[in-house]
Amino acid sequence: MRNAVFLKTSECNASSTVSFTRVSWSFRPFSLSMTASPPIYALPISQRPSTPWTRKFLALAFFIAFNGGCLMLNFTQFMFLLPLRILPFKWSRALYDEGIRYTKGAFGCLLILMCQWFSPTKFIITFETEGKGAFTREEIDEIVVRDKKGNVVSLDLPTKFVCISNHQVYADWWYAWCLLYYLGEGVHRYIYITLKKSLQWVPVVGWGMQFFNFIFLARSWASDRVQLATALSTLGRAAEREDNPFVFLLYPEGTLVSKDTRPISRKFAEKMGINDMTNTLLPRSMGLLFSLRSLSPRVQGLKLIDLTMCYPGIPPLGYGQSYYTLRSMFFDGVAPPALHIHLRMFDVAKDVPIGDLTGSNPAAAPETSPNKHAVEVEIPEIERESFDLWLRELWQEKDESITRWLETGKFSEASPPAIEIPLKLKRTRDYFDAFSFFLPAAAGYVWGRMRG
Repeated sequence: MRNAVFLKTSECNASSTVSFTRVSWSFRPFSLSMTASPPIYALPISQRPSTPWTRKFLALAFFIAFNGGCLMLNFTQFMFLLPLRILPFKWSRALYDEGIRYTKGAFGCLLILMCQWFSPTKFIITFETEGKGAFTREEIDEIVVRDKKGNVVSLDLPTKFVCISNHQVYADWWYAWCLLYYLGEGVHRYIYITLKKSLQWVPVVGWGMQFFNFIFLARSWASDRVQLATALSTLGRAAEREDNPFVFLLYPEGTLVSKDTRPISRKFAEKMGINDMTNTLLPRSMGLLFSLRSLSPRVQGLKLIDLTMCYPGIPPLGYGQSYYTLRSMFFDGVAPPALHIHLRMFDVAKDVPIGDLTGSNPAAAPETSPNKHAVEVEIPEIERESFDLWLRELWQEKDESITRWLETGKFSEASPPAIEIPLKLKRTRDYFDAFSFFLPAAAGYVWGRMRG
């Protein structure tokens, strides 16, 4: 999230070269050619031509629009919603919760609008039909919702799930939030993520994330494990009780693939006597396992949706941040021509080895006393090892599918035709929502009527 505030550029690998590549992402993303020059998005940021002055005006417009939207959202939270939380009434707390969901959805609309105006791209979505988490052709036909013209308008997927993904660039969370906008109606208003505890007091964005009820962790597993389990249990029970959507976004790799993290993953693989990944990092299973064990007893039919995200222009063994940063996409205007997303889905209770939870009490959060941890937190070693192996095998399939996509343009040989979703807002009112217009307008209307 830090990059979302300051939009800093990560260091680029100045020694990177793409002179041997020809990009054609619709068929073979990287095939040898000595004559065709690569498009600008396939050049490392350090090798791209300087930004023209006309684009700098658009960069300024993005800065004003994005930060203005964030300020308006934060103003709405402080001025119109915080007083409702202070009042000791059930109706005021219900209005507060609904208002917070509105502002969370507004932020999701703002993210899409910034792409639409300043960094246009689209989603190219495919579904797994062979390996783990596969969909049947009949399920895919039911999931993909089209309008009368045949355009895809939404994906009718379950609305209570944990979402995991590989992690290449900081924009991954941005695009994942945008994707939720197209899942049913209003799912982007019910997303939760974990953040570093140090970010919760960052002006505007940090304050807003506190209002969103995101989970701030100290990055010390000894203290974080109970806090994570308790927070997710509370959120899961509330979603089930109110029959609301629920999405928890998590990146099992924990960080980006980079020249600094690649050797760490390789060293750990050697220590454990296992194979390292090629395009991803070895996943860390503990946070995901605790999350699923905390949510599964409290959210009926909880699903695990796995995204494999790939960006055209990043060569094999290339580092994503050398080609795409928030700054290069929104200030320089070099967006990926499309974001390719491959979907898998699992029923957590049936398909994922999260262990024995028969001793869990769904009506209560895990015990926070240091000597009385619930079964969600005290996990037998054999159950940890089983889940770790399952997740590592899933990530191995993901890693192989990325290699296949780089070579052939397909994540799976048996994948049905891809569907395309332009990244833009669907309704006129969503443009107003992006700047939190309706809640202050409604408050102003009510105030005017009361004074009149």
